[in-house]
Amino acid sequence: MHRDPPWSAIEPAMQVFSFVNQKGGCGKTTAAVNLSGALAARGRRVLLVDLDPQGHATLGLGCDPGEIPTTLDVLVGACDIRDAIVSGPGGVDLVPTDLSLGEFEEQAEHTLRPEQALSHALRGLSEMYDDVLLDCPPRADGVLTINALRACDTAILVVETGAFALQGAVKALSIFEEIRVRDDSRFDMRVLATLFDRRTRFARDLLFALHARFGPALFESVIRTSVRLREAAASGVPVQILDKRSRATGDFDALASECLVGQTDPTEVDRTVPTPLTGD
Repeated sequence: MHRDPPWSAIEPAMQVFSFVNQKGGCGKTTAAVNLSGALAARGRRVLLVDLDPQGHATLGLGCDPGEIPTTLDVLVGACDIRDAIVSGPGGVDLVPTDLSLGEFEEQAEHTLRPEQALSHALRGLSEMYDDVLLDCPPRADGVLTINALRACDTAILVVETGAFALQGAVKALSIFEEIRVRDDSRFDMRVLATLFDRRTRFARDLLFALHARFGPALFESVIRTSVRLREAAASGVPVQILDKRSRATGDFDALASECLVGQTDPTEVDRTVPTPLTGD
């Protein structure tokens, strides 16, 4: 899984997305891994940074960190971020992690400005990457999530279309808004609906309520439930590699189009969904 990343290509305007929520099971890591795959499929140079000690994004790209440098090494200054990057499937580069990242919370208590470690580490990568995606732990106010919020241009609140999702999303958004004001951070806040099952009236009503509550902050793209997404995670690849014609691939392609609006000439953004799509 190692390789020397393509440092030679130079392009400006790297954009950084963080995927956040204060709870697990909402499809956050799935969104981070597969949006990375969708952007890479368009020829974008993509880096995914795993900031969750559970390491699900690392596993989702089929990486076993072993003895290689991890996110913890980067955050504590033990290595340059370039030395922690490995190549993953589908053209996605990865800074992997493991359970040792949990130690950073304790080490941060004895570190000067620990919440700025990631933003410092990412400096200079704009010549190497177009997009950096940060998969955060399911904790809103921890130092790892605050690192991501300090480093990102856009924080994406991932909300599953299930019971109590709207109440949880409103509460989480309030917490992130407080962090933005407190730390004078400049990130935009967006909301992404996931695990959507259009067959259920509850999910359809909830999606309507999310639109009413969050307005333009809610992505028009919705990530539907899909067997292919679970299979891709189990295989350690983005869904685009497993089945490029699946509806899940189409969902993430649509999301990639929205993420690129404002960064790319909108007339050059491909908004089509691959057809015909298979059932899952």
